[in-house]
This record gives sequence, C-alpha cells and structure tokens, in this order.
Amino acid sequence: MAAGGPQPAQDEEGKGGLRTALAGLTTRGRSFLAAGVAAAICAYVLGQSDLLRVGLLLAVLPLVCATVLYRTRYRVAGSRRLSPARVPASSEARVHLRMDNVSRLPTGLLMLQDRVPYVLGPRPRFVLDRVEAGGRREVSYRVRSDLRGRYPLGPLQLRLTDPFGMCELTRSFSTYDTLTVIPRVEALPPVRLTGEAKGYGDGRNRSLALAGEDDVIPRGYRHGDDLRRVHWRSTARYGELMVRREEQPQRARCTVLLDTRAHAFRGAGPDSAFEWAVSGTASTLVHMLERGFSVRLLTDTGNSVPGEGADGFAGASQESADAAGLMMDTLAVIDHSDGAGLSPAYDVLRGGNEGLLIAFFGDLDEEQASVAAKMRQRSGAAVAFVLDSTVWAQGPGGAPSAPGDERVRMLREAGWTAVAVPPGIALVDLWRQADHLRASTGPAPAAGTTTGGWG
Repeated sequence: MAAGGPQPAQDEEGKGGLRTALAGLTTRGRSFLAAGVAAAICAYVLGQSDLLRVGLLLAVLPLVCATVLYRTRYRVAGSRRLSPARVPASSEARVHLRMDNVSRLPTGLLMLQDRVPYVLGPRPRFVLDRVEAGGRREVSYRVRSDLRGRYPLGPLQLRLTDPFGMCELTRSFSTYDTLTVIPRVEALPPVRLTGEAKGYGDGRNRSLALAGEDDVIPRGYRHGDDLRRVHWRSTARYGELMVRREEQPQRARCTVLLDTRAHAFRGAGPDSAFEWAVSGTASTLVHMLERGFSVRLLTDTGNSVPGEGADGFAGASQESADAAGLMMDTLAVIDHSDGAGLSPAYDVLRGGNEGLLIAFFGDLDEEQASVAAKMRQRSGAAVAFVLDSTVWAQGPGGAPSAPGDERVRMLREAGWTAVAVPPGIALVDLWRQADHLRASTGPAPAAGTTTGGWG
C-alpha cells in the first residue's frame, strides 16, 4: 500500500533565518567556533595579529558553512510504500522509501531517517550520496512487532550536512502511514459442521425460493438479460419489459463471540490468555469465511462487526473480503472492556436463527455461565472455548481448576460443545478436540436436552 504521493521536504522549524542555521551546528562546528573566538581573544590580549587571523578563520568557517547550507534549497520529493500494509503479529513487513531530486541541481550528502515506534525496531537511517538532477534513490527496511495494533510510520526526515561536517539541518515531510499488525491466524482443519433443518452449519447455499429455481417476484429488464427469462404476464400488467428474478442464495451464518471483559482475563503480553482468545477469534473468522459462511464478529458489549446492515453478517464474496479486513482491523486494536457481564451479547442473539455460534470465553462465574448457557437456545449450534485465568497463571502444565471444570460442565449440559483451554496449546488441537467431542455426543439436541454438538 503506497503512502501518499511524493511530498516535498520542508524545514522542520520553518523560517528561522540565521538562528535556524546556527542551531544546526554540529559538535565539530561548535568546537571550531569556540576555538576561533578563544584564539581571537588571546590574539587581542597578546597583540598577535597572526593568531587573530587564525582565530577569525576558525570562527568564520562554521558560520559560512551554516549559511550556505541554510540557503541551499534542494527540491526533494519522497514517498513510502508498505508491503504489506496489514501484517500478522510476529511477521515482518517491508517499508520502501523513494527519494526524487526534482530540482535542476545535484544534491550533496543526505541522511534519510524515518520515525517508527520503538516496538517495531530501531529507527532506520540511510546515507545517500550525491543525487543527480532528476535522479532518484530507493531504500527499504523491515519492521516487526509481536504485539498487535496500529503503528504510525513517519514523518520522513532528511538531514543535510555540509562537506566539512560543520552544520546539519533537518527537513521533514508532512505525511505518514499506518502499519496494522493483526492477530496471528492459524490454519484450521475442516470439520464436519452438520446442519439442522434450517440449513445452518452445512456451508452450502440454500435458495430463498421454495417453488423452484426462480423467484416469483419479477424485476425490470436490464441490458444483457436473457430474453428467455422475460415474465410476459408481468410485462403486460406493468406495461414494461419484466424478467424473472434470478435465484438469490443465502449462505449459512456463523457468529464468533469474543469475551473482552477486563476481569475475565489476567496478565498481558503476547502469551497471555486474552491474546490467545483474540488470535483464536481471528483464526475462526478466517476459517469460516473460507468455508463459505456469512460471518460476523460479536463482543460481550453487544457490538458487532461488520455492522448492523444485512443483520450484521458479511454478504457476497466481495463484501466478505471487505468484512474480513474490517474484522481483522477491529481485532488489531481491540482491548479489554469495562463490561460486567455477557447480557448485551445475549440480547443481540435473536431467537434461534443466528446459525452457528463459536465463543471464546474468559473466566465465568455462576451468573455469567448461566447467561452463556442460555445463548445456546438462540443459535443453531454452539461451540465454546473457555479460558481459566487460574490455570493460565500457572503456565503450561497447570492443573485444571474445579470452578473452571464446573463452568465447562454447565455449558455442555446446556447443549454447548465446550472445551477447556489450557495454556500453551494450539487452537488446531482444540478444534479437532471439539470435533471429536461433537462426534461422540451426536448431533445438537433440541431445546431442553443436554447433549453438545457443532450443529
């Protein structure tokens, strides 16, 4: 993704005159100036004219270099391109910088520097030799972050120096770009998501029309429509050419619920329970979209992505791609919520026509486990991955806690395919475990029964 078009470099401090130039004196330049002033004073006291000439030379040289450098007006344009602009955590992205000399004069020695957050690595610096008139230079550097988020890159800065190293001025560009670091995504194996009579969970399209391949509601003729689809009865009725509407398939639905309550997770960092849940949510969203489901992301606060339009689910294939990017961007910056319960999310799930529900829960007390259990009645099938902070605090190999096992049992009795998540385990293994659990308990039950399942 390219940065904004080439931008000219400007003085960082604007029109500061000689003051700006003197502020850019390097240690060498200041040393020459101080030595020259000291020599001039000594020459005046001692009456040594030769020493005075040496002092004046030492003092004037850095001043001349600063003045010449400040009056040098290079017309330099720069641009930045990110490849890619959206990268998973712990993966590298490459930043390409391009400098164009748009003036008729060659430049001197240039130092190119880009501002990056410290989590992405050290600040990149490049030394560019003389750039001929109309010439260009291209350099690149890599950035990497273990933490998801959105990180600004820029503005780009140019440091101009004179041949003697007496003065150094900084000129900066006005534009910057944003690198989005999304959660890590694991490739999940396909499992058999059996559907109910409503058609949810089988990943196949079902027709809106019940009488045949064509919808009985006609529409106006459009250029390119097949004349064999003309509906003559409606044409005679409306006085214009009408055609039969083509079959509009509706994809199976899936809601992925992420628990973001602050008191439901402990710890922070890339290996924390909350980051595991965010990464698992991202992996599930991508997997279900690849399976052909219409997917939405739901949090405990009741907020859904991609939005409330079209029931909040991603639509056609192009809309799915855009919705996937929107959901990944949302997960890149998602943080703990101040919510106390799961009731807002429960209210969003409307009466049993939400299709497959896959949830990632943190710590559940008895009240919230009861709310989560009732969510099963408002979905076609339900799978839960439950993270216990007590077990995660112990690290890999920690013993399961009795309250955590009790919450998993409650969800299973309510019809969930519930799996406890120990620290250090991959989502792929738990995904297969949930499939085996579904297969061992059979298909999803009707309301009031106590057997878990995918669908």
